[in-house]
Amino acid sequence: MIETQGLTKRYGKLEALKDLNLKIEQGKVFGFIGPNGAGKSTTMMILSTLLRPSSGKAYVGGFDVEKNPREVRQLIGYMPDFFGVYDNLKAIEYLDFYCGAYQIPERKRTALIADLLELVNLSGKADSYVDSLSRGMKQRLGLARCLVHDPKVLILDEPASGLDPRARIEMREILKELRAMGKTIIISSHILPELAELCNDIGVIEKGKLIAYGSVGDMTVGVKGISIMQLKVLDQAEAAEKILTDSPFVKRVDNKNRYFRFQFTGSDVDKAALLANLLSQGIPVVSFSEAKENLEDVFLAITEGVGS
Repeated sequence: MIETQGLTKRYGKLEALKDLNLKIEQGKVFGFIGPNGAGKSTTMMILSTLLRPSSGKAYVGGFDVEKNPREVRQLIGYMPDFFGVYDNLKAIEYLDFYCGAYQIPERKRTALIADLLELVNLSGKADSYVDSLSRGMKQRLGLARCLVHDPKVLILDEPASGLDPRARIEMREILKELRAMGKTIIISSHILPELAELCNDIGVIEKGKLIAYGSVGDMTVGVKGISIMQLKVLDQAEAAEKILTDSPFVKRVDNKNRYFRFQFTGSDVDKAALLANLLSQGIPVVSFSEAKENLEDVFLAITEGVGS
C-alpha cells in the first residue's frame, strides 16, 4: 500500500532524507521512531503529496505521489503534528466543511458526521465550538476530519503530541479501532511503548537515514549483543550505582528509588561476577535478573553511536 524507493530530500547541502526504502503492506500499522529532525515529517509530507522529493520514488496504493497526486489524496487521511482548526465553528460544522471539500453529498453528511464523532468519542461535543475543546479533543476532531472520505491509508504525524496521559490512552484506543477496520496506518511518535503495542512493523530513522527496519517482534537489543538487566537493593543505592558504573560491561544505568535498570554487554559469567562483586561489597541485593526489554531499549541500543 505504501512504498518508497531511494527517497531523498535535500535542502541545499542538507540531506533531510537519505535513500529511504520502505514497503508497508495493506492493513498494517507502521511506526516511525526518531528524534526531531530525523526525517519522519519530511517522509510523511512527501507521501501526502505536500512536498516533492529531490530524488527517488514514493507510491501510495500503486499511485506515484508526484505523477498522480489527486488519486493519492483520495486514498489518504493526513494528520500533521500541528494543524489549524476553525475556532468560530462548532465541531459538527467543522466536519461538515470538510465533507463539502471532499464532495460528499449533503444527504449523507448527517449520519457520517454522527458516526465519526462517535468513533472519536466526541458525540457529546457536536455543538461545542472548536476553540472550547481541550487539546486532546482537538486532536481527536482532527483525526475525525482525516476520516470523512473513508481513506484506506492514514498518515499520522505525532498524533499524541502534547496530550496528557488520559488523552493519550483515548487516542491509542481509537487507533486500535482503526487498525481493526483494516486501515493502513503510518504513525510517528516519541512515545515508544505505545508504538510497540500498536504497530506490526517499526522503522528507526536518524539524521535522515533509516538505520533499522522490521517487525516489532524481531526488533531486539540482542542483535547488538546487549541484555537488559534489573537490580533492586534494600539500601546503599549510591554504593551499588558506583559498582555498576565502574563495570566495563554496564551502560545506561537508570536508578529509580533503589531499583536499577541497565544495559549489559558481557556474558553470563560476567553477570555472575558482577553479582558476586555487589555481594562482596556488602550491598543488600533484593533481586538481580534480566528485564523484559521495551521499544525504548531497542531505540537506544540501535542508535548507539549513530551520528556521533
